[in-house]
Amino acid sequence: MKIGILGGSFNPPHIGHLILAQNVREAMGLDKVIFVPANIPPLKKQEDSLDAETRLHMVDLSIMDNPYFESSKVEIERGGVSYTFETLRIFKEFFKNKTQLFFIAGSDVLKNIHLWKKKEEIFELARFIVVTRKNFKIRPSLPKEIEKFEMETIEISSSQIREKIKRGESIRYVVPESVRKFIVEKKLYFKK
Repeated sequence: MKIGILGGSFNPPHIGHLILAQNVREAMGLDKVIFVPANIPPLKKQEDSLDAETRLHMVDLSIMDNPYFESSKVEIERGGVSYTFETLRIFKEFFKNKTQLFFIAGSDVLKNIHLWKKKEEIFELARFIVVTRKNFKIRPSLPKEIEKFEMETIEISSSQIREKIKRGESIRYVVPESVRKFIVEKKLYFKK
């Protein structure tokens, strides 16, 4: 089996996450992609961050109609700060040697990759796939184990979505409709 692991804050999940996961799944022939919301992201500020269970629920709403996607609460159950090497260890142990793991990340992670804990172990546990825009150059100083996957990207981020909500602007079509309705119903990210 070939399993993709897509970690992140998903604060909130948006269509860019879904398109990225679908494109990598198809191109790499992955059997499924597992979305793993971080309990506490190690390199992101916690302002505007919802609790992990709420973010997991939004992920579930986002992926419910795709049989190739599933979510995992492995980082939430482990608690504390979420480190990729620990998560991949757990998946490697769970799937044993019958499965090849692919860790999927957007090119934005590259600016802080030098700060990641035990990145050499990450490269041993999984193929490290970075999704980039066409003609994106990976700096020569980055580890050779990082594989570039080019695709047309949608310029959208969770932080942009949160700002749009605070300004009272629509987020229709940038998040799945089920997530949009949940955000509106629960008044998430609105100005306090």
